[in-house]
Formats: sequence, structure tokens, C-alpha cells
Amino acid sequence: MAANNWDPKSWRAMPIRQVPEYRDTDALNAVEERLSSFPPLVFAGEARNLKRSLAEVAAGRAFLLQGGDCAESFAEFHPDNIRDTFKVLLQMAVVLTFGAQMPVVKVGRLAGQFAKPRSGPTETVDGVELPSYRGDIINGIEFNAEAREPDPQRMLQAYSQAASTVNLLRAFAQGGFADLHRVHQWNLGFVADSPAGERYQETADRIADALGFMAACGIDERNTPSINKVDFYTSHEALLLWYEQAMTRMDSTSGDWVDTSAHMLWIGDRTRDLDEAHVEFLRGVINPIGIKCGPTLEPDNLLQLLERLDPENEPGRITLISRFGAGKVAESLPRLVRAVRNAGRHVVWSCDPMHGNTIKSESGYKTRPVDRILREVQEVFQVHQSEGTFLGGVHFEMTGQDVTECIGGAQGLSDNDLSDRYHTHCDPRLNGSQALELAFLIAEMLKEGRNNDSLREAS
Repeated sequence: MAANNWDPKSWRAMPIRQVPEYRDTDALNAVEERLSSFPPLVFAGEARNLKRSLAEVAAGRAFLLQGGDCAESFAEFHPDNIRDTFKVLLQMAVVLTFGAQMPVVKVGRLAGQFAKPRSGPTETVDGVELPSYRGDIINGIEFNAEAREPDPQRMLQAYSQAASTVNLLRAFAQGGFADLHRVHQWNLGFVADSPAGERYQETADRIADALGFMAACGIDERNTPSINKVDFYTSHEALLLWYEQAMTRMDSTSGDWVDTSAHMLWIGDRTRDLDEAHVEFLRGVINPIGIKCGPTLEPDNLLQLLERLDPENEPGRITLISRFGAGKVAESLPRLVRAVRNAGRHVVWSCDPMHGNTIKSESGYKTRPVDRILREVQEVFQVHQSEGTFLGGVHFEMTGQDVTECIGGAQGLSDNDLSDRYHTHCDPRLNGSQALELAFLIAEMLKEGRNNDSLREAS
């Protein structure tokens, strides 16, 4: 339902952070006008379908798997990279569905994740100060004055790349690539020889046997479309509001506003101020909304945010994405969970175990230890178990490329390995093997939680 006293421009009267200063306002206006005439990337009906699926997650009957690139780049745009990331997400979804025995809602950080918040507006290298790199939709990563100048024309290239990515993902999801009979073919070469890859191969063998049994019973893709097709959705942080406004359309069937740049949008830890532009914009669109919940978020403020963004307490509308860091979860998460639960709010609780676990290695690379990532997921799961709530999802940064950006894990990557294939434009990402490790851990925790619930009900 449309928000009161709102239109797509209302954010412009509010204070705003984490956006660039465009010097050429005429060029900016021209780009906005062009974008507003372009076809939508997603449709209102798709956003509503995702919201219905997330309502099932909020009720504890499904699980949200949300992952993809830290920041999509123009330089790495290639169909193989999109395909391989999609493969890893399919692998993770299969592991979770088979191990935890519940449906998995699949949402990619893809086809729009081009802008990134920064800790400061500028950075200094060898005494030279330039604007910070804010993502390819805004400026270039090269450290020179020309590249770092915010350029509104980049929004047009971002749209073009996002459109191509969405089209390819739709083809993969609906055109037979996601057929469960191909489950063995999703295993990437560099993952197959890893411990997680070997464990996945065993799971794939069991799935193949189950499919054979089901076919013998008359259950196959002809009468069960979910065997050879999947629903796959896109998401990104709604940071660059000029782009988001230009992609916002009124749904002709309902009169509601929908941001057609992605199915799901989230608001970051740095831009969730109640009286600022990003909250104002997101309150008016019907898309499912994520809210990053970090250590500085107080329970009262969270409840105010929920009231502003979801006044009707609509199941599936809000996903709360906790991000604290291993060893810090117990300090902050329980009071947020209790406040939301006691207020009777219908939300999805998800865990981002990446952003609170970033460190600088001895060799100077920004990295994330896999053991800390896994530990935070375990700590968050334990909090929800003790509070009687449901950890319904995970939100993480990963890639299908064979990168060496996060240390540790079953592969045993060390500080010395980081320089081998460190390709990220922003934050370190899990590779396919490390992402599968995470999936197996979550599946085991969900299965354990379900067994504990069954024992409590029986007693």
C-alpha cells in the first residue's frame, strides 16, 4: 500500500549522507531524465512474490539465502562470472534445502550492487588527497583526479550492465540450467577438489537417487516445475538515490510505487537515520526492505524505524540483518530481538557475518577470517535459539571466482596466499569452497534447531 504524504522526490528535502557531490547538475538531471524513461529491470508482481516468500521465512517455514558481490564492477562484467556466482548460490541452496529440509528463498547481491558507503569522503595516498572510491556507478577505482570525479553518466552504464545481468539470471533460473538433474554440474572445478566440494558431491549423489525414486513414483518436472526451475531475485543497497528515484515507477494495477531497480533493497548501518533521505525514500516503495543492524542501533530506534518503514506490520516487508562481529553478538543482539518480539513485529531475522569481521592482515591486505565468519553465524543462531526466535537467513559477500581474499577455512588459505588472486574492488569475498562451508554449517544448525523444537513439543 502506498505511503502517506510521499512521492519519489520527497527524499530531496531531507538531510543525506554517503552520496557524492556532482558538480555538473545539468548532466545529472539529463541522466535522471533518461533513466526514468528506460524499461524497468523488475516488476511489481515479482516484488510481491518475494514478499510472500519472505513472509514464509518470517513464520519459520523457509530460509533466506542472500549473497553475491561486495561491489559489482564494470571491469569484471562477464557472463561466466555471473554464471559461476549463480552456480555457487544454487549449490548453497541445495545444501540448505536438503540438509535443513525447508524451502530456500534465493536473493542475489547482483544486478545493481554498484555503490558502496565509505568511512570518509576522501582518502590520502602519498600525500595526495582525492575523493573516496564509492563504487563504479559513481566514480573509478584508479587513484587519479579524473577517475575519482563523480560522473552521472556512470549510472547509464550501471543500468545497462544490470539489465544484461537480470536477463541472464532469468534465463539461468527458468531455462533449465537450475534443473536439479544438473546438480552435479554446478560444482566448480576449483571447488570440487576441496573438502566442501567433496561433501557437496556426496549430497548431489543422494539428491540424484531421490530424484530417481520420485520419477519412479510419477513425480518429475512435467508435474512439478520446481524440479527444473527456481525463483531467483535481485537486491542491492539503495544508496545512490538519484538512480533509485529514476527507476521508481507506479504500478498500474494498484497505484503503488515500486523501485524497479531490484526486487529487494536494503538500508545500510550508516544511512538508517530516521529523519534522513534514505529512510524517507524507502518508506514509500512496496519492495521488501532490509535494515542493517549494527552495534550502534538501540532498541527504541529500531522500533521507530519499523514503524516508519512498515506501519502495517506486513509479514515479508522487513528483513533485519544483524552485523556485529564474532564475540560481540551477545552484547547487542538479544535486546534488539526482545524488543522486536515484544512489539509483535513480523520480521525476518538474517545474519551478515562479513562486515563485523574485517581485519587488516600482516601483509597489508584487508581480509576476513573464515573462522570468525562461521563463529558469528553460530553466535547469532544461539541467541535466537535462547530467545525463542528464528534465524531466518544469511547475508554474505561471495563470488564464483577462485579468489584468495578471506583467510582460513578448510582450504587453509593464509596471509601468504592473499596476493595470489585478490581481485575485489572493495571488501574481501568468500570463494565457492568457503561459501559451501558456510552452507553446511547453517544446514546443520537448522536441522539441530528443528530437532530441538520437536523434542520440546513432544515433552
